[in-house]
Amino acid sequence: MNKAKVAYIVSDIDKALAFEWIADYLHSNIDLFFVIIGIENSELSKMLANKSVRHYVVSDKKFTSNVNKWLEIIKILWKEKPAVVHTHLWRANILGLTAAWLLRIPKRIYTRHHATIHYREYPSGLKWDKLCNRLATHIVAISHNVQEILTTRDKADCRKIVLIHHGFDFHYFNRVSTERIYALRAKTNLHEKSYPIVGVISRYTEWKGVQYIIPAFQELRRQYSQAHLVLANAHGDYEREIKKLLSNLPADSYSQIRFENDLASLYRVFDIFVHVPTDPHAEAFGQTYIEPLIVGVPCIFTLSGVAHEFVQHAKNALVVDFKNSEQILASIRTLLGSETLRSNLVRQGQQDISGFSVEEYVKKLENLYLVK
Repeated sequence: MNKAKVAYIVSDIDKALAFEWIADYLHSNIDLFFVIIGIENSELSKMLANKSVRHYVVSDKKFTSNVNKWLEIIKILWKEKPAVVHTHLWRANILGLTAAWLLRIPKRIYTRHHATIHYREYPSGLKWDKLCNRLATHIVAISHNVQEILTTRDKADCRKIVLIHHGFDFHYFNRVSTERIYALRAKTNLHEKSYPIVGVISRYTEWKGVQYIIPAFQELRRQYSQAHLVLANAHGDYEREIKKLLSNLPADSYSQIRFENDLASLYRVFDIFVHVPTDPHAEAFGQTYIEPLIVGVPCIFTLSGVAHEFVQHAKNALVVDFKNSEQILASIRTLLGSETLRSNLVRQGQQDISGFSVEEYVKKLENLYLVK
């Protein structure tokens, strides 16, 4: 049987577990190759090389203008002649979809990874969203939230939209050695007496809500003097405001990690995980609603993105109101005060996310690529 040739065009990614899993799992009926826009020697390109997955790099260093990048992408697609082009992230969507449309590639797919950011912060991006919606033959919505935004706000053709949730390799998160956890603790300046360790994995941007976690943690330390806050993905356009809040904490009571390669081990050092976006539509999906539950970390959430679809208060997590430091603090104290509650939330959470497997994800992608 001839395999369907599929081009993945991605932009501005150094490392992404999702594409590693795609390279591992999406191969039975698919001839897959990648076009990477942006970083020249990225972790993604190294991984693809190690797995002998065909790929091209359209680097900012070599192709300095977007026109030159676009012409190079056209050249690659003309050479490879894929039946399907699937683009991911901003520059890849615009450059990849326009190139694929020009070459009349029959299936032009893009995954909508953002939610309302262009309505809320960057309205100039709306015209490009509409262009991508028009050029694509199929649009992958990663949550019901994104599906609703596409139909009710963007007015995209609902016949193009396919709901495919992100998938996760549960084995990756559960195969973690004690040595890796100890190494992560040392790297994060966590000593044996650190308790509780409150974990956050969110960029420093206003709508992620980190600014409401820090005051809650500051108050928590009145009761738990050895409490430690770990902030991962610690960079972004709201960094000045976040650092001002952190200045109120003892320097040894928190750790900032710009990027952590060993995500599975990082989750394992947390006693509690907090993710509190500031409005219902801010998150397109929110992978950090799923990952800590796979590992078995008790969680405190606000409901945004995919959380609307499965998170239930006091069933699989504790849910707090938006922008509410007092409720975050109270929820942390509630979790710390009841081992039974923590165990029940973890057990139910792991059951409720079982459908978000990478195997299910790949099955839906293959169906999208292969069905005419």
